[in-house]
Amino acid sequence: MTLHVSGTRLVTADGTPVRLRGVGLGGWMNMENFITGYPANESAMREAVAEAIGEDRAELFFDRLLTSLFTEADAALLSGIGMNCVRIPVNYRHFESDDRPLEIIEHGFRHLDRVIELLGRYGIYSVIDLHAVPGSQNQHWHSDNPTHVASFWRHRHFQDRVVHLWEVMADRYRGNPWVAGYNPVNEPGDPTGRAIGPFYDRLVKAVRAADPDHALFLDGNTYSTDFSIFHEVYENTVFVCHDYALAGFAHGGPYPGRTRGEWVDRERLERTFDKRTVFQRQTGTPIWVGEFGPVYTGDPEVDAQRYQILRDQLEIYDAHGAGWSLWTYKDVGLQGLVTADPAGPYLERFGPFIAKKNRLGADRWGSTMEESADVLAPLHELVAAEFPDWDAYPWGARYQTDDLVRHILIAQALLPEYAALFKGLSDEELLALADSFALSSCVRREPLIELLAGNLGTSGER
Repeated sequence: MTLHVSGTRLVTADGTPVRLRGVGLGGWMNMENFITGYPANESAMREAVAEAIGEDRAELFFDRLLTSLFTEADAALLSGIGMNCVRIPVNYRHFESDDRPLEIIEHGFRHLDRVIELLGRYGIYSVIDLHAVPGSQNQHWHSDNPTHVASFWRHRHFQDRVVHLWEVMADRYRGNPWVAGYNPVNEPGDPTGRAIGPFYDRLVKAVRAADPDHALFLDGNTYSTDFSIFHEVYENTVFVCHDYALAGFAHGGPYPGRTRGEWVDRERLERTFDKRTVFQRQTGTPIWVGEFGPVYTGDPEVDAQRYQILRDQLEIYDAHGAGWSLWTYKDVGLQGLVTADPAGPYLERFGPFIAKKNRLGADRWGSTMEESADVLAPLHELVAAEFPDWDAYPWGARYQTDDLVRHILIAQALLPEYAALFKGLSDEELLALADSFALSSCVRREPLIELLAGNLGTSGER
């Protein structure tokens, strides 16, 4: 029997409470630029690589990456830490193509099926998270958006395709006891707030018709922070908040201390959490933090403060009985529990390119917002002077200007340079690049693993 919602908890068939605590498998079936080091958005990157080395050889690399990035060794590590959940972000493009909409690609499920089964063997639940939808549900790279427009909310066609895909997924995983539930749309960003409510109403009915048993994990609007869009509490539903700490971003200041003029300490963390979970507490539904986690810098003093942010957040969640999914499991060094080895084939080849990307601040998640300040500062000043009332959705003019110039324009200009680094490699060398993300080739971030294992009451040895 599958987990289901009972009041403020998720419970098993016999009523045993289960608090889902684990990680997000970012950068796997939904690739992200800061996680594996490429620029811009996933589909544009894949197209550039395919153009550079041919579609067949690009597929050889990407399929091996999907195979190597998560194996039984990874499931054993997470189980040993004490985790019981993995949130699995996926991109719709694995299951349906834009040139043949509504036609399901059966082959696209092979890795998802493999990892769900693998995690179940280790007693770990999966939450399937549709992280990128046709037309893009938010304004940023992580929905595979090459622009700053979330067209998903503007076109019924895109919404029809997502409803259909979830009908297929719900039918496929109906009755699977190790699927904790479905997270249908990651971090929606509907600027008007008018389309998302009716869409959720329609989606919930469709999924329930295909699978009446699995729980739904529904993100609030504006990147899972605004729950005013919900006018009813759907049955067997977890309303998911995301809870990134301001001081934990790449541009974060000292902790405790000021970040962009705001004082951030433990009290501020708790106030923010309380604000983001008002709806859950008022409706008596489970609290689950679908994403959170600081960015690490390599500076021991700064990173010690980032670990303290994480420690404080986990204690706050424990006090409220909240479940959580830390972002993210594996990457090239920014957040992962384990990271690709700097001396391994991938970072040896792409390290200088990633350093250039960092110098330009071309990834939103890794940017301090100060890179190339001599170039961008006059533009920010111009925008502030000429358009003082421009409150661009979702984060305002300062962030929007950076997104348009740094994280879209500059990032897309970097694509040919990244793709060119695949040229001239043999098949064996391409496979070695992908295998750089296998756990045996990675470096463990021991302070983070020990912190998490301590919170979960294990030694972390497995």
